[in-house]
Amino acid sequence: MNVIQAVKLYITKMTEESGPGMKVILMDKETTSIVSMVFSQSEILQKEVYLFERIDSVAKWDNLKHMKCIVFIRPTSENLALLCRELRCPKYGVYYVYFSNVISKSDVKTLAECDQQESVREVQEVFADYLAVDRHLFSFNIVGCLHGKSWNQQHLQRCSQGLLALFLSLKKRPVIRYASGSTACSRLAERVKELVRRESALMDSNIPYSDIAPQLLILDRRDDPVTPLLHQWTYQAMVHELLTINNNRVSLAHVPDVHKDLKEVVLAAEQDEFYAKNLYSNFGEIGQTIKSLMEEFQRKAKSHQKVESIADMKNFVETYPLFKKMSGTVSKHVTVVGELSSTVGRHELLQVSELEQELACQTDHAKHLQRLKGLFNNEKVRTEDLVKLVALYALRYEKHASNALSSLVDSLKSRGDEVARAPVLVLEYGGAHSRQSDLFGLQDAAKITKRLFKGLSGVENIYTQHSPLLKDTLEDLLKGKLRENLYPSVGGEDITRRPQEVIVFIVGGVTYEEAFCVHQLNQTNPGVRIILGGTTIHNSTSFLEEIKYAMQGVQRMHTRHIRNV
Repeated sequence: MNVIQAVKLYITKMTEESGPGMKVILMDKETTSIVSMVFSQSEILQKEVYLFERIDSVAKWDNLKHMKCIVFIRPTSENLALLCRELRCPKYGVYYVYFSNVISKSDVKTLAECDQQESVREVQEVFADYLAVDRHLFSFNIVGCLHGKSWNQQHLQRCSQGLLALFLSLKKRPVIRYASGSTACSRLAERVKELVRRESALMDSNIPYSDIAPQLLILDRRDDPVTPLLHQWTYQAMVHELLTINNNRVSLAHVPDVHKDLKEVVLAAEQDEFYAKNLYSNFGEIGQTIKSLMEEFQRKAKSHQKVESIADMKNFVETYPLFKKMSGTVSKHVTVVGELSSTVGRHELLQVSELEQELACQTDHAKHLQRLKGLFNNEKVRTEDLVKLVALYALRYEKHASNALSSLVDSLKSRGDEVARAPVLVLEYGGAHSRQSDLFGLQDAAKITKRLFKGLSGVENIYTQHSPLLKDTLEDLLKGKLRENLYPSVGGEDITRRPQEVIVFIVGGVTYEEAFCVHQLNQTNPGVRIILGGTTIHNSTSFLEEIKYAMQGVQRMHTRHIRNV
């Protein structure tokens, strides 16, 4: 079972257990996102759910006692208080209550005391406590999970509870491994292990033991700060980088003369066949595919114009819903691809991306510095792209004798102090002192050889030279070569056998490039199944925000230390 199927199964169970009749679903902010990621509104309507309400809403409704209420909320103290308020003066006839994670007996007792009118029919735990983004990808939508290198305690609790729910929903009992050089990873690993121990009875009754235990591998974003800074050229990743995907929704409100129906579009592989087929197509291929889609649509549109006989009319009525759906798909993707294309041209993104890729994959200081300075003089190049290029330069040439970071930062100062600080913060966040990995492959002989052969064989596409560090890490794990001293297990559990099922979780966020890499590994390794998750899914903008949050934490701690001295 994949993560989307797991969440869908729980939501379907909720709608069916309440029986036939008109229903309302009462959710909190997070569970609203969890549901909307896997079901469209029309799909939910087919399950007789006609009203969607937020538990924190103060809207007044007339008597709705004829409706059944499905409550789907996270088991937080705030939600419990709101549910108690609802049950003291119930608006609906009966309530079926589902918590997205484990709830304590004392909390159930509190609810029972509030339910004086005995309107609650069910109280259950379902384990849909994460955002299922794709079949092999999940997220908790948290940007800014760390203060310095320490967890925000609320976010630590959210991630550990979410991972427990993931194990229970997928029926997996993994060995927990983590990057030993990261305090944040070891802290999360310990907390997850603690939760698994506490809920051992629940785990035992739900999850069978397997011969080869799955592995949960917890990694730190700091080990690879390069991947989130790069422009992407596959469809899904490119849309996120240039337009931003937020819970499967993309805003096109800024596009000139855009039709009102296209100001916000939904891009969800489960509901959009074209998108599902082209998630990982590169930008050149997408242009051709859109052209073919348009031609097919035009052929069908012409056939719809010929409504001459009763048989034609009957055929038109039968095929119209599909035609209308296709029309919507064509309009949506033509608008999205058109905006991507115009952004690429307007801001010289091919030039920018070529230099990004070279900085990520090759060493040639003089050439890279000269080209970077040249882009400073190009008025079409955006400030945010210069910031990323300077950050990549800072990471690549951190130890170089002729490092020119200070002069590049001075050049950025004319565009604002905040802008000029960003590359320095990236270096503080993910420089050599923060990384456990040999990110640029400068120490490992095997990696140097691999890079050399890659260079000799030529690159098929200069815009996709880079492959994330995650690819090397997972390949080592699947071969049984991931070093135990660098990635130990919690409690010293046996990790000598090669895993067939892996859950990777990146503290500090994942990227769609890494999701593509996991998809490829799943395709090329039959019998192996990898699921990727992270605190959030980054594009370069949100990643720089992540760094700002983390480094503000360092500055606050430093200030407190000075005061104490």
